[in-house]
Amino acid sequence: LTDMNATIRRIDQLTNILAPMAVGQIMTFGSPMIGCGFISGWNLMSMCVEYLLLWKVYQKTPTLALKCAKVEESELKQLNVKKESDMKPAEGVQLIVEKDVTGFEPQQEKEISCAARIAEPFITFRDGWVAYYNQPVFLAGMGLAFLYMTVLGFDCITTGYAYTQGLSGSVLSLLMGASAVTGIMGTVAFTWLRRKCGLVRTGLISGVAQFACLVLCAISVFMPGSPLDLTVSPFADISARLFESEPLPTIASPEDKPEMVFATGMTNLLNGSIIPANSDPEMSPEPVPLISVSLLFAGVIAARVGLWSFDLTVTQLLQENVVESERGIINGVQNSMNYLLDLLHFIMVILAPNPEAFGLLVLISVSFVAMGHIMYFRFAQKSLGKQLFVCCTPDPKAVSDSSPPGNTSTV
Repeated sequence: LTDMNATIRRIDQLTNILAPMAVGQIMTFGSPMIGCGFISGWNLMSMCVEYLLLWKVYQKTPTLALKCAKVEESELKQLNVKKESDMKPAEGVQLIVEKDVTGFEPQQEKEISCAARIAEPFITFRDGWVAYYNQPVFLAGMGLAFLYMTVLGFDCITTGYAYTQGLSGSVLSLLMGASAVTGIMGTVAFTWLRRKCGLVRTGLISGVAQFACLVLCAISVFMPGSPLDLTVSPFADISARLFESEPLPTIASPEDKPEMVFATGMTNLLNGSIIPANSDPEMSPEPVPLISVSLLFAGVIAARVGLWSFDLTVTQLLQENVVESERGIINGVQNSMNYLLDLLHFIMVILAPNPEAFGLLVLISVSFVAMGHIMYFRFAQKSLGKQLFVCCTPDPKAVSDSSPPGNTSTV
């Protein structure tokens, strides 16, 4: 299972390296229209291959077609029932499920009221959260979700900030490739640490490595070249444009374009300001120091090793320590938590969109990553106790004290 998860993650990181290189070359030597056509054709071909592979998996696994809707409804009904201390063997559990299904059939004939139909999604939501909270890996899953509340990634937010700091598109593409390479190194480190120290300790070591690298990002906020200025209100331009109906800045004509550029060749577009053509050359701004942005991206790229290793650790913990009947519910709640924290980080950027406040967003992101790893540390401490820091032999079971033998299912 460890090798399979790591291999899939390596394939994902390799595509992150090859895809920008291929599309960049096509758009450079061809045209943007050819590039769009290539991307569209590739997506269509990938969709056909994906459906073919899913169909083969379905054909090779006949048990996927045996699970009926009645069993799913009976499982949802039992989610919020407390687990008994003395669990019966798997055969007895299967017999109980079959008995519950047969007893549930007469209730299907009754008509469901309108209020029950309206309340059904909320009841399902509540039952899913109760089941997720009762899992022994609850803190580990929450720790992974907190890592999504960050701007320290190669998304549109960090890319936009890099452009304001004078980085070019070619430099950013190289940085993205380096990030994918460190991600592959993280998958290799995960398999090695899993064999040497065990699964739970691997997550702890990966978390420490990621946070240590992100300290560079926190330091970059206070280094020369950082635009951090909390006196600038992030709502000034927005309120002026929305309520005072000020026109948006237009692009200057070629005759009025300023001749001053950054050291990297970009015009001064910080905060939307345009240098007038008749400005005094002696008052021209100095090139923006790259110390701050260099430390920022160095920390982001280096942290990918610990990030992907930690992600694989929590993924395998969920696979090994969640009952098969509840696995779909738990994974659904886990994904919803991940997307919720990801949504919050976009809301955070909406509240502070100017480059002067990006340093504050970096500090908030590092704080959320720290809280996520603290949650995982608490989970590891509860699971291994005093053996947590004995990194000589792998732990035979991820969660031995919290999960009874009858409820542990290994994929």
